[in-house]
Amino acid sequence: MDHLERVFTVAAVGFEALGAAAIVIGFLVSVAVGIRSVARQEGGAAAFSALRTTLGGALLLGLELLVAADLIRTITSKPSLEDAVILGVIVLIRTVLSFSIQVEIDGVAPWRRALLTSGAQVVANQINRDARGARSAESSRE
Repeated sequence: MDHLERVFTVAAVGFEALGAAAIVIGFLVSVAVGIRSVARQEGGAAAFSALRTTLGGALLLGLELLVAADLIRTITSKPSLEDAVILGVIVLIRTVLSFSIQVEIDGVAPWRRALLTSGAQVVANQINRDARGARSAESSRE
């Protein structure tokens, strides 16, 4: 059982590292997307919107990975009411944060959206939008 416990602990730490990396890398990507938007002279509002949307998506992805780490970590802990309450509070706080970020990104409550999107999808959509803008800017220069 000790070996299996170590495997789950390593998995939880891995998910925590991935969550933190997703937030940090997402921040850097969002800054790059915002700067590229300004460089294409799309205006400050468009750049801010791109930065905000991309960063929000990265935060969502990071929070999802951190919740997964917490859930995996509960497998390794000895079951107790205190641990269950702590996990419940952590998951509740992260879920409320995710919900709030998703509402900020989409402008509507999640149940009102026709298509549910994850944090990774939000970041990917913003990067694709940025790439299309770059291609459009290059073709207009020619």
